[in-house]
Order: sequence, then structure tokens, then C-alpha cells
Amino acid sequence: MAILSDYQEEEQHHQSSSFSFNAILDPSNPLEFLESAFNFASQKSNLFKSDSAEKDIMVLVHSIKERTKKAAEKEQEEKQKEKDNKLVPNEGNGLDMENYSWGQSLQEITINVPVPQGTKSRLVLCDIKNKYLKVGLKGQVPIIDGELFKAVKVDDCIWSLEDEKAISILMSKREQCECWKSLLKGDPEINTQKVEPETSKLSDLDSETRSVVEKMMFDQRQKQLGRPTSDDMQKQQMMKQFMAQNPNMDFLGTKFT
Repeated sequence: MAILSDYQEEEQHHQSSSFSFNAILDPSNPLEFLESAFNFASQKSNLFKSDSAEKDIMVLVHSIKERTKKAAEKEQEEKQKEKDNKLVPNEGNGLDMENYSWGQSLQEITINVPVPQGTKSRLVLCDIKNKYLKVGLKGQVPIIDGELFKAVKVDDCIWSLEDEKAISILMSKREQCECWKSLLKGDPEINTQKVEPETSKLSDLDSETRSVVEKMMFDQRQKQLGRPTSDDMQKQQMMKQFMAQNPNMDFLGTKFT
């Protein structure tokens, strides 16, 4: 019983010696947060009374920097691995699958499904829904059957049987000017940075759509060259303006990302 009592007293003493710390972190000025934390630690502990305080803190900082560096490297490796696993699109900015091929423009998705020569239209099964597609021949296992990568405008979708040997499908994207990575969710994805919009048709677009497409093309070129995108450049400009308006703030070591 004495041992249990001593343990309880020690536990109660430990709990009474704990303090909570509340502060708000401003990402643009993290040193202010750290100063508050250090001030709190100096008031509630013997941290800064130790001769090794500076060394201990530097060891901690170094450890955190190493963890952050490794985490960033791992994230970059995963992104590169994901990028490497994506396929180069075909000439139609889509992909040639085993039993069919698909392509895309800014507004539409096109699909070509080969079928046995002499196939009649009455034998074709083509079910197009908002986010679902099923294509094949009646009484047989579907050639395409699954959830679409993005939604389509069902009323603007059509199909036809070409020369009794191929099903041709045209679907209108609901979210236009957005590249699909695959036809169906879960299918192999293409590298959308390799997609080449049809620049010759930009003049046919309205001003708002053309602006979106031109921005997309510019950002793709910048990414391929390892340069900042238009959004990155805008953030950098905003940060530079903020620095100019706050000349007394310490921006040493600040990175623009």
C-alpha cells in the first residue's frame, strides 16, 4: 500500500507540474511563435538555466530540419513515381486500350470501339449516363463498363456504327477545358502535361474559355521547363508587395513557393 501511495503522490505531483501553452502561429512570422514558446518554457521550466540549453535546442532544430527534409524528399519521390507511372497520350490526347481507344479535345471525348465486321446497329449496346458508360454487343460481356472519369452532358452525347465494324462515340464534357486523365476511373492514367491543346482552334473559342486554355497551356510549358506557373508568379508578386509594405519585418531565409 505504501508503494501505491507513493506512486499516487508522485503522479499527482507530476500532473500538477504540467502547464498548457496556447499561442497562434502566423505562417509569415514563425519566429514570433517560437519566441513565445521559449518565453513560456523559460518561465515554467529550468530549460534555459542549463549550460547545455543552446546545444540542446540546436540538436532539436537539426533533428526537425532533417525530418522535414526527408519528408519533402519522400513526397517528391512519390510525385515523380506517380508521374513516371502515367502514360504518354496518343495523338488524340487519350489512350489506346486493349479493346478500344479514346481521345479528347477541350470540349469532347471520342471513343472508337472495334467490333466484328458486319455488326448491325440493333446488336449494339451503348448506355451513356451522367458519370457512367457501358458499351458492347447485346448478349456479350461489355467492352467498356464503368464510372467515367468526369461527368458528361448526356443529351449532347451520340454514338454511331461506322462501316459495320466500329462503334464511334462522341461525348460532351460537362466541365470543359479540363483534361481527363483516363476514360474510366481506375483505368491507366495519361500524363496530362503531355497533352497538346489544338492551338489552331483557339480563335473559335469565346474570350473567357480562350483565356482559361491559354493559361493552361502556359502553365504546362512552365512545369515542363521547371519554372513557376502563373499562380506561383502571382503568389511571388503578392509576397514581394507585402515585404515592401513591411520593411521592418525579418524575411531572412524566406522562400517563395
